[in-house]
Formats: sequence, structure tokens, C-alpha cells
Amino acid sequence: MRSRPAAGGGRWVDVDPARVARWVEGFADRHGPSTCTPQEYGLLLTAPDGATAELHAPPGVPGAAELDGFLAAVSRPRRIGLLLARKGAVAVGIAAGAKLVVSKVDTRYVQGRTAAGGWSQQRFARRRDNQAKAAVADAVEVTVRLLLPEVPTLAALVCGGDRRAVDAVLADRRLAPLSVLRAERLLAVPEPRHAVLLAAIPAARAVHVLVRDPDPGSPVEP
Repeated sequence: MRSRPAAGGGRWVDVDPARVARWVEGFADRHGPSTCTPQEYGLLLTAPDGATAELHAPPGVPGAAELDGFLAAVSRPRRIGLLLARKGAVAVGIAAGAKLVVSKVDTRYVQGRTAAGGWSQQRFARRRDNQAKAAVADAVEVTVRLLLPEVPTLAALVCGGDRRAVDAVLADRRLAPLSVLRAERLLAVPEPRHAVLLAAIPAARAVHVLVRDPDPGSPVEP
């Protein structure tokens, strides 16, 4: 499990689907038996001492009205598409449960920005722009070839990397059916490689939990 501070207070915890039930049990042990309220994002657990835990369902998981249904839904294997893109690099894949079953990584050289000034600045800028466009075109073709035929089988599309690079790929009209499946979750990943694609699978499947501890001055419910 990974933990990080949350904006506005509290902390985010990423929990593997297989460990969510045990995490919920631990939350109850620490804070007391919780009430469960369905939310748009998943479920809200509210403990007697005022602690709360927002269980955010992973992409492609349908909503559930109670905890047992939520736990069953997040642990059920599903196929998700993965699209990781950064300048000049793209990694595309399909995960069936925790296993990567389809993958393709493509890279193209895109020149870095040049320092301001100099007689050749415009020439370098044009070259860089052409290289960037060619990289996006390649990424689009990889995505069309690997993911578009699988749209009917996918529960969601999870993207990662640079948002602008991802948006540029999905702007192609042919990928409109895939864009419909795009999850809000954007994975923070380095330059896409096969190992990065493998590491993206648990991140895409994780249940994001926002934990807020009780206010020290608040009374504990009997």
C-alpha cells in the first residue's frame, strides 16, 4: 500500500483489490464499526469517532450500494485498456485482471527546446514540431491497431503520463469509441517503457482510499 498527503487534509492510500476487505477490517479495529453510505465515487465509511474513509472504485468497476457488493466488484477480474504517453514515447496495452495480455511500446526522437535567440531557432522549432507530430501519429496508429478492436471487451481505458500527449492521441476521430471509456484517473508514470506498462496495472486497479482522522476535539459516539 502507498500513502500520500491529500489536498485539504487527510491522506490517500492505494490498496490492492485483494487487500481491501482486510484494510476495511483494520479501519474498524482502529475507529470502531462504521456506517456505509453509497457515493458517486464508491462508498463512504464513517466511524463512531468521526474518522472517515472514502473508498474510490477503480476504473471500470460498477457502483455498489453496500460494502459486500463493493468488495466483490473491485476484486472481480476485468479487462482494461492502458494508454501511457509522453513526448516521443507511447506504451499501449490490455490488462486482464492483473496480467498484461497485449502490449506495444513505441518511441520516436523529439528534439528538446532550444535556448532563446540564435539564427537557427526557428528552424529547430519547426523540426521539433514536425517530430512531435510524427510521434503523435505513430502513437495513434498503435492505439488504433491494439485497442480499437477490443473496445467491446474493455471495462475502461486508463491513461498515464503527460495529459496533453494523451489528449493529442485520443483527439483522432477513429478513437472516439475508446475515448468514451476513458477514466478520470491519470497515472503518474515516467517515460513509457514495457516495465512502466507492467507497473501501471496495479496502479490502475488499486482502490484509492481517502482517509481523514477524527478531530481531536470531537466527541466519540456511544
